[in-house]
Amino acid sequence: MKSNIALIGFMGTGKTAVGHVLAKKLNRPLVEIDSLIERKVGKSIADIFRNDGEITFRELEIEAVRETARERGKIIVCGGGVVLNAINIDRLRENSIIVNLVASPEIILKRTSNNEGSRPLLNVDDPVRRIKELMKFRKPFYERGADITIDTSKPDINTAANQIIDRLKSYEGFDFQE
Repeated sequence: MKSNIALIGFMGTGKTAVGHVLAKKLNRPLVEIDSLIERKVGKSIADIFRNDGEITFRELEIEAVRETARERGKIIVCGGGVVLNAINIDRLRENSIIVNLVASPEIILKRTSNNEGSRPLLNVDDPVRRIKELMKFRKPFYERGADITIDTSKPDINTAANQIIDRLKSYEGFDFQE
């Protein structure tokens, strides 16, 4: 029986915000993979990308997912690129229902533009074009990994969390009690 809820999706789709609401509504601890990595190495994600490169970050991400995925009864907020390594999805799938959050590129740009410099992959001249390119490339990875997909473009965070809970109630093999 699976007991974790893992949130995947592109940056700016609301994984962290929805994760916090889900954790509160379901009275479960929240684990943010990116925050876990930052605490372990004592650097921000932006600094890891800048100083050590994306490959180093992805290796740290694989290790953080490995540790977190075996825990039970958690809300796991994954970074946007976690799906790029199949091993992450395989590990999450063992004990988690994987929820893919989606939003339009325009909404994503609006949501991420407040975090100047903290989104290393968007530090480019044309961030909308970059978002569309990355989304197009990653879409099949998100779709393959997801058990459930929720569009967060329009509903508020609370509505998105309620939609996830409603979908999980009818999901065979998920344990709400844990």
